[in-house]
Amino acid sequence: MALAFASSFHLATGRVKPLTSSNATRKLYSQMKVSGSATVAVDRTQVSEFELENKKHDLLSTIQGTQRGQNTNADQRSIIEEALVGLEGCNLGEPIDLVKLDGTWRLQYTSAPDVLVLFEAAARLPFFKVGQIFQKFECRDKSDGGVICNVVRWSVPPLLEKEEGATLVVSAKFDVVSVRNIYLQFEEVTVQNIYISEELQALIAPAILPRSFLSLQESFIMNAYVQILQFIRAFKAQIPVTNTTPGRRSVGGLYYLSYLDNNMLLGRAVGGGGVFVFTKAQPLEL
Repeated sequence: MALAFASSFHLATGRVKPLTSSNATRKLYSQMKVSGSATVAVDRTQVSEFELENKKHDLLSTIQGTQRGQNTNADQRSIIEEALVGLEGCNLGEPIDLVKLDGTWRLQYTSAPDVLVLFEAAARLPFFKVGQIFQKFECRDKSDGGVICNVVRWSVPPLLEKEEGATLVVSAKFDVVSVRNIYLQFEEVTVQNIYISEELQALIAPAILPRSFLSLQESFIMNAYVQILQFIRAFKAQIPVTNTTPGRRSVGGLYYLSYLDNNMLLGRAVGGGGVFVFTKAQPLEL
């Protein structure tokens, strides 16, 4: 936009000498040209932003009702891919902005087999539920990489709370390896934030707090019961996935960030790993 504005300004104020124009006329003519050029430049920017928002809306419309990619057929996937490519073209060639990337992103759609298998399992198994899935980037103060956490909320009703019974976190370091590519090196898998359901608590409580105990004993056991619940919630099972062999990289993969702005992120796992559509979410505390 700045280049277009400068070019218009140069043309408008060039050394044109109409034979019958006074200095005042030439000055007014130049001012009109500059003003008109500026208006055109602004209008073009507004149209571009309008078209961009339309493309984003079209993409979100095409993935609506697919249950994050689980329920799609070949025709739907083709339409979604067309909408993806159309939006990706608006951001083509721009380097990754780590400030924009920093934060929490909520998964809206994916074709990645390793994620779809979770959705399919939840659809088949009545005792397994998959909640929200996020990617959390920590890279605001970095110039060449950062940390990424893939976060999956899941549950096993009625043992755990229905929506957010437990959290699976797969953490990795990432390096920016080209204009739009980052390389992930996975470090750790963690199960944390375990919340047992009220139904299970109701079953456990009578066993821990029999009615025959005196009030002092009940108070002591109640405190122990609360501590047990707190221990379960604070429990973390951590499994390292780093490669300890000298000279060899940890388990990882190449991730192409095909589109990024303040409220939408598109990614492609290089090597046929699937596409991802994210929208910006509230900050996530792990």
